[in-house]
Amino acid sequence: MNKLLGIASLIALVAGASLPATPQAFKVPFTQFQLDNGLRVVLSEDHSAPVVAVAVYYDVGSRNEVKGRSGFAHLFEHMMFQGSENIGKAEHFKYVENNGGTLNASTHADFTNYYNYLPSNQLELALWLESDRMRSLKITPENLKNQKEAVKEEKRLSYDNQAYWPALLKMDEMVFRNWTNSHSSIGSMEDLDAASINEVKQFFNTYYAPNNAVLAVAGDIDPAQAEALVRKYFGTIPRQSSPPPIDVSEPEAAAKAKSATTDPLAQVPALAIAWKIPARNSADFYPIALLKSMLFDGESARVYRALVKEKELAIEVTGTLEARRGPGQVAVLAVHKATIRPEAVEALIEAEITRVKNEGVGAPELYKVKNQYRLARFATGSEGEFSSLQTPLGRALALAEFTMFDGDPSLINSDIDRYLAVTPEQIREAARRYFGVANRSVLYIRPAKGKQ
Repeated sequence: MNKLLGIASLIALVAGASLPATPQAFKVPFTQFQLDNGLRVVLSEDHSAPVVAVAVYYDVGSRNEVKGRSGFAHLFEHMMFQGSENIGKAEHFKYVENNGGTLNASTHADFTNYYNYLPSNQLELALWLESDRMRSLKITPENLKNQKEAVKEEKRLSYDNQAYWPALLKMDEMVFRNWTNSHSSIGSMEDLDAASINEVKQFFNTYYAPNNAVLAVAGDIDPAQAEALVRKYFGTIPRQSSPPPIDVSEPEAAAKAKSATTDPLAQVPALAIAWKIPARNSADFYPIALLKSMLFDGESARVYRALVKEKELAIEVTGTLEARRGPGQVAVLAVHKATIRPEAVEALIEAEITRVKNEGVGAPELYKVKNQYRLARFATGSEGEFSSLQTPLGRALALAEFTMFDGDPSLINSDIDRYLAVTPEQIREAARRYFGVANRSVLYIRPAKGKQ
């Protein structure tokens, strides 16, 4: 019965979303304030469930690294769980999980985030845990050494020993000309080995400071009480000097048009194509995002239909959209049959894009994609079942991101309108401007000999 009710609710939501864009009735409430040390804080009250989410976003990612010391941002995703003044090594996990909660962290090109999701009576615990490591992370030679090894092991398991991934890491180098944008967040193991304890401490002092962070608390809270707790635990953490500015500027043309590589783990060949796109909050970003969905997302997408269903050239088609505060990229990976030349797959993808450039897109297709974006606000995402805006965790993550990236947490309620306002002509112009040959990189991925 519960499953049937869930399906009925989903159908009702989709049916409502199929109407033309109208003002959204759903609104996330929030209040915000800033501590004297520069920490920006957003609170969102929601008593629908007795849970609370605490998310801390630091304005640091791989783009903040310098040549010769790549991988520092990702290293600190690990270091932050190695203990602080009042918390032992890996005890952060124990405190959260023993109190019925869950936690995670992730590193990106332009931010690093941490979250704790707990019963609401454990809000003070979560704030204490996050404030203690912001204030007094233990950066010791022993911790640094074992976390360097942990990063190496992660690289071996998640990248080096996964088919297509080593090749795809090269795509950033092909798309971007600026090293700040082009190196991977996993970093160079040689750079990490060469890093000294003093360099690592300096990186922490520069970027893991309250004036370089956003704290979001969402869920079953009393805002006045939550603010008092935030001030209690974070208010005395000292401000640090502002991080140095970074240059993420890029010419529109891609760094390298074509390349080929052999993947010893791949069983069948693949083709990857990426197009450089403007920043996430730019006017052109929204039609680009919808166009990417029309072309690559799901079995009804244009390229999937053409490559897999109609021509039967490919086995799998996966599209990605990398949204950064600086230039990002749209990419597609098509895993194709060994008997098919990659040029044929490339030509068919280009043909679908050319159709959009010449013929545009119809209103029904655009409405469909807009509906998918609207529904996605309430569906699960990369963080799993808790990432929907229906959940405190989903709200905390979104509020922190909009506060850090845009200085405006109210975008949690209005950003969807930018997608819903996109016109067919804007889709067509985005295809013409950004999905051209000069702005793309193509990588042919070949299995080792004898595997085809």
